[in-house]
Amino acid sequence: MKSPRLPLLLLLAVSTTVHGADWPRWRGPNRDDVSTETGLLKQWPETGPKKLWMSAKAGLGYSGCAVVQGVLYTMGLEGDTEQLLAFDANTGDLKWSTPIGPIFTNKWGDGPRGTPAVDGNRVYALSGQGYLLCANSADGKPLWTAALKDFGGKPPSWGYTESVLVDGNNVVCTPGGAQGAMLALDKTSGKKVWQSTDWTDPAQYASIVPADIHGSRQYVALTAQHIAGIDAKSGAKLWLADFAGRTAVIPTPIVLNNTVYVASGYGVGCKLIHIGAKNVVQDGWTNTNMVNHHGGVVLVDGYLYGYSDKGGWTCQDWKTGEVKWAEKKLGKGAVHCADGMLYLLEESSGTVVLIDASPNGWKEYSRFKLDPQTTQRKPEGRIWTHPVVSDGKLYLRDQELLFCYDIQDPTKRAAAPAKTAALGKFTDPESAKQAAMKLYPALGVPASPFNQAFLNKFRQLQQVRPEVLKNPNWPMLLAEEVASDLKK
Repeated sequence: MKSPRLPLLLLLAVSTTVHGADWPRWRGPNRDDVSTETGLLKQWPETGPKKLWMSAKAGLGYSGCAVVQGVLYTMGLEGDTEQLLAFDANTGDLKWSTPIGPIFTNKWGDGPRGTPAVDGNRVYALSGQGYLLCANSADGKPLWTAALKDFGGKPPSWGYTESVLVDGNNVVCTPGGAQGAMLALDKTSGKKVWQSTDWTDPAQYASIVPADIHGSRQYVALTAQHIAGIDAKSGAKLWLADFAGRTAVIPTPIVLNNTVYVASGYGVGCKLIHIGAKNVVQDGWTNTNMVNHHGGVVLVDGYLYGYSDKGGWTCQDWKTGEVKWAEKKLGKGAVHCADGMLYLLEESSGTVVLIDASPNGWKEYSRFKLDPQTTQRKPEGRIWTHPVVSDGKLYLRDQELLFCYDIQDPTKRAAAPAKTAALGKFTDPESAKQAAMKLYPALGVPASPFNQAFLNKFRQLQQVRPEVLKNPNWPMLLAEEVASDLKK
């Protein structure tokens, strides 16, 4: 084993708990809005799951939540300044607040829109007007700032809403414009690394997705004109596919192997494309079965789930684009997936519904209504912040109100083994890897549940705790950790 690329997760020390449930950025560690958590409640009381805390200090705006090692990061408007905020994820206490930039005003609601990205001891946040802040994650101290206007960027009508991507040594975003649609800055210094000068679409609202396509690390982005693949090292355009967006293009693309799925609202619909070995784009299918405005779409076991303006809550076959089922038992809203269940949040009423993530039909288990709700939301606004599940907790937000609910199954919590292991058994990662392969043969079976669990957790570890890979025992320790999780 030449380098720590095997999809595994490590315990750092005898009594160190792995933060396998961290949610370090928009749509989670894999940028897919599908949590790898298990042991969650499959049904809630009639009044909803237990509310652990509520804070009224999140400020105005629609920013989402990133949760890492017991700290929740989000953004909010305080007075005429957009702030990066850090809360204790267990108590709701505000830890610190740091200014990002001046207010973004809009008749649908003032304030920031994107979600912070946490990378080790740094956190990155982009304001509605396009001011990018890198701050110390412990105390919020600013480390560097940048303005997208300095790179030719111009905020779109609803402001910058994308959630920046931290990948490798870079932080990547889409200022848009003639100087280059996509921009990479050094995550440590904030200095420009590259800008995609051969792709110059105006900025839209979707966030970038990292992908390895035919062995090439690239960034997949969506605008109102194109779906693009940009080389992660140079910023060069690798491929481009046409996309006829209207008014606003918002949902984050979904990448599976060499295939890309995009969706949009305003009657546009959805599209699947295939990327060939020489970056030749081939259309898969295009239809209006998923006209998704901004509530997002998730891919679970070969099926797509989200709200379509055409047919309501919809299950769509990834391969064919055909509808498996569609229901209107809940209005338009956002979707999140955890432990085989879909968490649906209706934007107009604040109703939260728990259903199976299954192509066999709508099977509802529970619902409750967010209470209280803000009195500060503008009439044109709705509850647009997406749900997040992290460390057995459900986080919801309505403007300045931030909510935390306990959704962990107490019986499985009590039965869960301690996530500890003795160190010192192996002196090098190769020996630990061979032992892990012998003990857990599924480790070497690509696409098996065991293998996929490794991959998901390892990617998460790379984002939030890369230093633990220096321990020579990490392959075996990680294998034991994943095996324990799968038994729950």
